[in-house]
Amino acid sequence: MFETAELGRTIDKETFEERAAELRPKLLRVQDELKASSVPVVILVNGVDGAGKGETVNLLHEWLDARWLSTHVFQEKVESERERPDYWRFWMSLPPRGRIGVYFGSWYTDPILARVHDRIDDPALDRALHRVNAFERELAEDGALIIKFWLHLSKKQQKKRLKRLEKDRRTRWRVTKRDWNHHGLYDQFRRVCERTLRETSSGDAPWIVVEGADERYRSLTVTSHIHDRLRHCLDEAAEDAKRGPRKTKARPRVKNPVTILDTLDLERSVSKKVYRKRLPELQGRLNLLSRRMSSKKRGAIAVLQGWDAGGKGGAIRRTIAALDARSYRVIPVGAPTDEEKAHHYLWRFWRQLPRRGKLTIYDRSWYGRVLVERVEGFATEKEWMRAYAEINDFEEQLVEAGIVLIKFWIHISKDEQLRRFKERENTPWKRHKITEEDWRNREKWSDYEDAANEMIGRTSTEYAPWTLVEGNDKPHARLKVLETFCETFEAAVGAPKRR
Repeated sequence: MFETAELGRTIDKETFEERAAELRPKLLRVQDELKASSVPVVILVNGVDGAGKGETVNLLHEWLDARWLSTHVFQEKVESERERPDYWRFWMSLPPRGRIGVYFGSWYTDPILARVHDRIDDPALDRALHRVNAFERELAEDGALIIKFWLHLSKKQQKKRLKRLEKDRRTRWRVTKRDWNHHGLYDQFRRVCERTLRETSSGDAPWIVVEGADERYRSLTVTSHIHDRLRHCLDEAAEDAKRGPRKTKARPRVKNPVTILDTLDLERSVSKKVYRKRLPELQGRLNLLSRRMSSKKRGAIAVLQGWDAGGKGGAIRRTIAALDARSYRVIPVGAPTDEEKAHHYLWRFWRQLPRRGKLTIYDRSWYGRVLVERVEGFATEKEWMRAYAEINDFEEQLVEAGIVLIKFWIHISKDEQLRRFKERENTPWKRHKITEEDWRNREKWSDYEDAANEMIGRTSTEYAPWTLVEGNDKPHARLKVLETFCETFEAAVGAPKRR
C-alpha cells in the first residue's frame, strides 16, 4: 500500500506559491458553506514519525478559519479517561455539525503501538480494527465526512529527516528518544501499519497515503484533497435537498401470535404485608452492595424503559432511597437539545457515562431511537434499523470497560395504563404527570408495542440482557427491580460480609 505514495515528488517554490494563492481562498469559501450544513468533518493526520504531521496540522490552522476548527491530540490517558471505555475520549471530541475536527493521533494509535511492541497479537489487532471500522461506519452513516491521511516516509528518508532536525539548534527539541526507538522498529511499524490501512480503508473512510518528504508537495496534496472532498460532499447534500426526502414504503405490520411481552403474567402481585417486609430488606441489601461496588471501583448503569405511567419513577425512587446520594445520578431523558442534535444521537449518552464506583440511572435512554423516534417518525427507517447494531456495540464497550449494565422494561396492560392516566387527572398532586402527549402516544399503542418487542428481541444480549418486569402491580414491580439490582451487583462483586 505504501508503494502508492509517489516517493521523491517535489514542487518548486514558485509553483507552490501560485497554487497556494489559488487554493487558500477556495478552502475558506467551502469552509464557510460547511458552517451552514449538517455535516461534521473529521480529519485524521497519522503517519510515520518525522513525516510532517505537526507541520500539516499547523498549516490547516493557518489556511482555514481556526475559529471553526478544533484539534485533538491523544497521548497518555488522564484519570477521567482511564475510568471510562476507551472510545469515550474520542466521542467527547467529535465536532458538531458544520465544524471540522482535526485529529493528531487518533483511535488508530493505541492498537498500532500495542501490536508493534507485542502487547497484543494479530487476532487482537484485527478485533481492535473491527471496532475502528464500526465506529467510523457509525459516524459516516450519521452524515460525517471522514478524511484520513497517512503521511509516509521511507526508512532512509525518516533517518535523514530526524538527523536534519537534530542538527539544527532550533528544531532539535522536536526529536526525542522515542522517535529514534520507533525508527529502530521501522520494519515492524511498516508491517503493522500496512495491515491496519488495508483493513480500515473503506468506501466511506478511505486512507490517502501522502509522500511526506517534500513539505510543499505534502501541503498542497493534503489541502487540495480536503477542498475537493468538502466540495463534493456539500454539492451532494445540495442535490439531495433539491430532490427532497425520499418516500419509502412502510414495513407491513406483522402481528406474531405470541410476542415477548405477551408471555408476561401481568396478574403477578404481592400483598401489602410482603411488600412492607421485603422493601426495607432489599434496600438494606442494596445499600451494602452499592458500597461494595464503590470500594471495588465498579461503575454501573441502569436503564429503565417502559410505558407512560408504567412505574419507572416509582421504581427509581425506591432504588435511590437505598443509596448514598453522592454515589449516583438520575438522568431523565427527553427531547435532545440543540447541542445534542448537532451530534450523533449516542453522543449525549457517551458524555454521561459514570466514573468508577458510581451509578448512573437513565429514566429512558438511547433506546428512544428505536422507540419514540421510530414510531413518531423522528428517525428514518434506515436510521432506526441500523441503531440496533450501534446500540449493541455501545453496550458491549460499556461491559468490556467493567461497567455493570442493567436494563429494565416495565410492562403494563393497556387497560391499566388508562386507569392510571385517569387517576393522575383526578389527583391534584399527580396531575402534572399527565400531558396531551401521553394521550397521543396511547393512540399508537400497537406501534409502540411492535417497536418494544423488536427492540427487546434485537438488543437482549448475553452481556446486556433485558429484565422484563410485570408492572400492573406496582409493589411487585418495585421489588423485582430491587432484587435484580442486588443479584446483578452480587454477580459482579460478590455478596458483602454479614455484620
